Amino acid sequence: MAFHSLNHVLGSLENQYKQQHQKQFQQVLGHWQTVVGAVVAAQTRPTSIQRGVLKVATSSSAWAQNLVFERQRILEKLNQVLPRSLTDIRFSTAQWAEIPLATFPGEQDQRELWQSHPSRLPGAAIPHPTPAASPSDTPLLAFQNWSMVVRSRTKHLPRCPQCHSPTPAGELERWQVCSLCAAKHW
Repeated sequence: MAFHSLNHVLGSLENQYKQQHQKQFQQVLGHWQTVVGAVVAAQTRPTSIQRGVLKVATSSSAWAQNLVFERQRILEKLNQVLPRSLTDIRFSTAQWAEIPLATFPGEQDQRELWQSHPSRLPGAAIPHPTPAASPSDTPLLAFQNWSMVVRSRTKHLPRCPQCHSPTPAGELERWQVCSLCAAKHW
């Protein structure tokens, strides 16, 4: 029987521990979109597991806050597919910008969802603001510039039959009115 130094034994245990955590994190990544759905997966990215707590980056603080309410349900679903249970999930916007989009599995689904959204203006060219208003100008000039850009974007849109505001054609096809009038009806 060969004896090993304490450093060798502890190093071996540490490697096993790291491999288990890395394997569990890879499993979380593999199941994330299935567990939370394509829309939520498009706005979130798991970043790490520390002491049984999954850390998830979100695209905005609104997403982080809403997902806190869904945390228990997501945790239950994840624990059903993982060999080692997680104890909690923490949502934060802190690491969102640091994670490259190429690592995000739901990016294509999010693009397809946006392409078919009824409020999308297909092929609409977005005019650039005129250099008449710069950040150092007055708020009134900035507002007038913004107003001009919005008017130029919407002048060729059909009108909502109820409120007569410019409305994307997709909204009229789907609800026969603009999204604001449709929401009021619901």
